[in-house]
Amino acid sequence: MDSYRIKILVKKIFVCLCLFAVAGFYSTAHGFELKSSAFASGAMIPSLYTCKGKDISPPLTWSGAPAGTKSFVLICDDPDAPLMTWVHWVYYNIPASVTSLPEALAKSEKPQQGGIHGKNSFGDLGYGGPCPPWGTHRYFFKLYALDTMLTLPIGAKKKDVLKAMDKHVLNKTELIGKYKKK
Repeated sequence: MDSYRIKILVKKIFVCLCLFAVAGFYSTAHGFELKSSAFASGAMIPSLYTCKGKDISPPLTWSGAPAGTKSFVLICDDPDAPLMTWVHWVYYNIPASVTSLPEALAKSEKPQQGGIHGKNSFGDLGYGGPCPPWGTHRYFFKLYALDTMLTLPIGAKKKDVLKAMDKHVLNKTELIGKYKKK
């Protein structure tokens, strides 16, 4: 084998090794996952968790948080709402040790699991369930892993939380549910 073919072979092996390394990083970094036992991603949210039901938060679990996570932020919003994105839930400073939230999480300022509730578009603390005026809407439950705890007061709004967490997001995952009032 001549030196030219050896150089080509070495380059191909190097490229393959780089691709394997990137693929390994991608699968590790993107293994952060948010789920609910109440509905699958892309499926309809049961009415129990809406304004037509008990208007309680659905159970949520997550796994695969990146190393260095110090807290989580959970934001649920409806981009299909008329005039603006409607915010249904803002919950920040969730301790890194927490990997699930029970059904019907208390709407208190500081739930038992830790963390702080912000204000939703209804003007309340905690979760406010889907209640679209018409049509089928999508609800994005977005979970962010942060490398810090946020220094925000109780009742902070989504825009304030997003601003405070800028440059501190290690990874993000989301669960999308849909709902149509009957």
